[in-house]
Amino acid sequence: MKALPLTFSSALLSGLILAVASAPCLADQALAQVIARVKPSIVGVGSLQATRTPPMNFLGTGFVAGDGLSVLTCAHVIQKLLDANPNEVIGILTGQGEAAQFRPAKIQALDTEHDLALLRLAGAPLPALALGDAGTVREGQAMAFTGFPLGTLLGLHHVTHRATVSSLTPVVRPSATAQRLDTRRLAQLQKAPYTVFQLDATAYPGSSGSPLFDPETGLVYGIVNMVYVKGLKEAAITAPSGITYAIPGSHMQAILLKNK
Repeated sequence: MKALPLTFSSALLSGLILAVASAPCLADQALAQVIARVKPSIVGVGSLQATRTPPMNFLGTGFVAGDGLSVLTCAHVIQKLLDANPNEVIGILTGQGEAAQFRPAKIQALDTEHDLALLRLAGAPLPALALGDAGTVREGQAMAFTGFPLGTLLGLHHVTHRATVSSLTPVVRPSATAQRLDTRRLAQLQKAPYTVFQLDATAYPGSSGSPLFDPETGLVYGIVNMVYVKGLKEAAITAPSGITYAIPGSHMQAILLKNK
């Protein structure tokens, strides 16, 4: 077998190194472009009460879907507002920084089994995100999610985290002790579990409701709804586990279609 000239081999090797090195750069560029595109569709979710100090209460993240007047978030984000003070108005926060604006919304539908809530806006539509086919998601797939992990302490600022789909796992919330297996818990355990995305990613309480999207296309495949907490609830902020869960987009498609 004839040996290739050293100069050709060196050039080929240099080309391979350049190609491998440039791949992450291209991926970073794609993500940067996608983030700029999706940010206008990602909103804060909260409530406004004029007599309260401060009047705005941030609860979580949501994103615009469908016709631009539908906002998807997690049911647990707005759960406490179901019996809210009549002077308390639920709504969304749009914009950026200190210039964020509150826009009223109504709770259109709840799917507590899949931890989903659908809010409805009036007025001009906002840019909407498109949903991808969650059935195509595979373990090892790269994803990203954008939201407001620490709320609005410094104003409304979008934060994006990278994620890897580490597992497609049944949703199970085991009780710590047998004493906690009450009638409600037993009924939940008897239901057929559904699959969620387990992510290798760090999320915080304000991340609930963040869209999980493809970093190259911006298509939404899920919604962030849970983090695994080691120890007390406060550890979600002080010592994040790096394990996050997301509800597949098929359940979001269902609630949107049902409430067209």
